[in-house]
Amino acid sequence: MARPQPVGVFPLPAGYLLVPGDDDEAAAVRRDLAAGRVPAVWPPRLRALELAHRGELTAAADLLVGDDPIDRYNRFVLRPAGPPVEDPAALRAALGPEIGVLVDVVRFSNGALAEPPALTDETGEIAALVHATLAAASMSGDAPQRAVGQLNQAHEAAAPVSPGLAAQLRSAAADLRHGLEGPTDAVLADLAAAGEALDATDLVLARAELRLSLGSAYQQRAGEDAEGLRPAIEQYLAVLRLVTLDSAPEVFAAAQVNLATAYLAIPMTQTSDQLRIGVAIQGLRTALTVYTQRTHPQRWASAQLNLANALVYAPSQHRRENLVEAAGRFSQVVAARDEQTDPIGYARALAGQGNALAHLGALQPAVKALTEAEDVFARAGSTDEAGVVHALLDELAQWATQARAT
Repeated sequence: MARPQPVGVFPLPAGYLLVPGDDDEAAAVRRDLAAGRVPAVWPPRLRALELAHRGELTAAADLLVGDDPIDRYNRFVLRPAGPPVEDPAALRAALGPEIGVLVDVVRFSNGALAEPPALTDETGEIAALVHATLAAASMSGDAPQRAVGQLNQAHEAAAPVSPGLAAQLRSAAADLRHGLEGPTDAVLADLAAAGEALDATDLVLARAELRLSLGSAYQQRAGEDAEGLRPAIEQYLAVLRLVTLDSAPEVFAAAQVNLATAYLAIPMTQTSDQLRIGVAIQGLRTALTVYTQRTHPQRWASAQLNLANALVYAPSQHRRENLVEAAGRFSQVVAARDEQTDPIGYARALAGQGNALAHLGALQPAVKALTEAEDVFARAGSTDEAGVVHALLDELAQWATQARAT
């Protein structure tokens, strides 16, 4: 069988198909796919692979009628339950020792096999895919450090023969290291290098996910430094140029939330900054069409709180309407959070609700919410936050005293 094969470059199922033939046309298709690019021209005899990469999986499987090992394997990838039903052991044997492991890689990836296959004598892109599968199992087993090592081995095996796969493996390893080590210089350099490698591919979703990870690392690194947020903002804007709400809703929503958070963290110094606040508010509204309380409870609550806080402080001709909406959004989060399991989160939502009500002039419900928030913060050991709420209560008491005096 002609090698290298472009397995693992594109997502399952199309990305795990084998390309038959050793002629120039088939070799050109393999090179394009291995580089992470969709071929501009497909030979007619590879019509099934073309349809699969376009997402027409049933039509693609219907064209695979041969009894040779490659057709049998490709049929198995597109419809593993048949018909015709393939015996995995027989199919592995038919493919041979170097390629046959792909049967178990596919079975593990689609949940039909509980344990990943072991690496034996595989080389190149096949070895890379086995290492990546082992890394996925390590992540499921809560062994991220081991997964990093396996991803690095996978990248080393793929780099000489499959640039598209190698770029994704480097990206995955760097992103995992970010979670383990934080936004160190080495992690940022690896994420940036992976981004450059991915930019040479048609792997739009992988590119967007990498830019999101790099932006998150820059944002974490920036901390309270507003200028340090600029590189993060550039990455989030790049994500929004790559994907849409329809093409990748989860990635799009995450980029909108992160971009809004960065925008809101930059102090307002001039009138034009109001536009930035408006963009942040609209982005959070868009994210909340993806993040619902039922499907993404934590992300929904975080986006709700960010949006509510932005509405409280946003310069607007509709100030009262914004405050009423903010108070309502805080109230939704208060109702959704459990004081017993998440006292700090519950108290923060209560404090936000009290603050919004205070801005509305609803003094009595504001004091009630803030008093409860202070009490919960104190009992949870968050003395700093309890002190902030106490100071706000003192301000409200002084305001009420002054109002009565006049």
